[in-house]
Amino acid sequence: MGAPATPEESARAVAEGFTRLYGSAPEGLWAAPGRVNLIGEYTDFNDGFVMPLALPHTAVAAVSRRTDGRLRVHSADSAEGVVTLDAAGLRPEDGAGRVHGWAAYPAGVVWALREAGHHAVTGGADVHLASTVPTGAGLSSSAALEIVVALALNDLHGLGLTRPELARIGQRAENAFVGVPCGVMDQTASACAAEGHLLHLDTRDLSLRQVPFDLAAQGLALLAVDTRVKHALGDGAYAERRAGCEAGARALGVRALRDVGYARLPEALDRLEDPTVRAYVRHVVSDNERVRRTMALLDAGDARAVGPVLTEGHVSLRDDLRVSAPELDLVVEAANAAGALGARMTGGGFGGSAVVLVESGDAEAVTKAVEDAFAAAGHTAPRVFPAIPSAGARRVS
Repeated sequence: MGAPATPEESARAVAEGFTRLYGSAPEGLWAAPGRVNLIGEYTDFNDGFVMPLALPHTAVAAVSRRTDGRLRVHSADSAEGVVTLDAAGLRPEDGAGRVHGWAAYPAGVVWALREAGHHAVTGGADVHLASTVPTGAGLSSSAALEIVVALALNDLHGLGLTRPELARIGQRAENAFVGVPCGVMDQTASACAAEGHLLHLDTRDLSLRQVPFDLAAQGLALLAVDTRVKHALGDGAYAERRAGCEAGARALGVRALRDVGYARLPEALDRLEDPTVRAYVRHVVSDNERVRRTMALLDAGDARAVGPVLTEGHVSLRDDLRVSAPELDLVVEAANAAGALGARMTGGGFGGSAVVLVESGDAEAVTKAVEDAFAAAGHTAPRVFPAIPSAGARRVS
């Protein structure tokens, strides 16, 4: 998979598409990236810690305001035509205001902004979208759509929302309107990431730290491997794990699993009777600790030592949380056997993508080893590309 077109390179095509659709030029163009998460999985809805980075792959939106209450949305990536909605009538419940498919993401943002008291958005808007973020790959294509629309409406209406507040709007749209009970990591990474950095996020208070992540300077590279196995987090598996984590927190008498210190983990596990809940708690508490260890290693300038932490995290996701897939396990096994420093699945799982930390000189050999392993297993060829820490959401023009 080659480097995606930059938002600036995509802007002209998106603007031209907008003009063809709606008969006038857009008021502006915005871009928001997808992300990969280096470490800290299923910790965000447990008030825990995560370390994602933004990808160069983005959703680009051309947007203009309306005053007649109509919300018109269109995606260059869908065969569906323009979807026309009543901006004031949007609601998540089944009925006339319910929106399905890709259009639920921009519509959910308008709904969430309206529910937050920003009634200017009920005047409506014309929106044309195009995205280079692979869908169903665990790279947050949905968060990119949410954040690019939220940022555009924030700018056009002068709402004054901060980037973390825009992330919360996107999360609210996905939780309550789309129906996926995700945490806030994906939207925060898309809204707040900085080029050349990881984003260390405390998902309880949304405090951020931009962590320099110049792997090339250390002779390293991070690869993203899209297995092309599609996942759907709305199918109940994600929600079941969230409910299990919440049950664990209740049983332990804490607000969230983030409040179970790693040193207390054996004691906490002894107090849990349900073996499934026990396994979920073990993963979340230990993954928070893996985020801490990764931060310490990066602060010490020892990015190579992060590799085994990644593989350890994959084992936990595979065995305790049970959210991996055979293709993801194959990426980790083949990459590590070919000399990778470490690898793990990233994102919600059940397919999607993995990240692989390699010596720069080994990237080609590791990529070939993964591709050969997939071919031998009869799987569709994966897409492998550099996970380059890129800029967060921004106005393009």
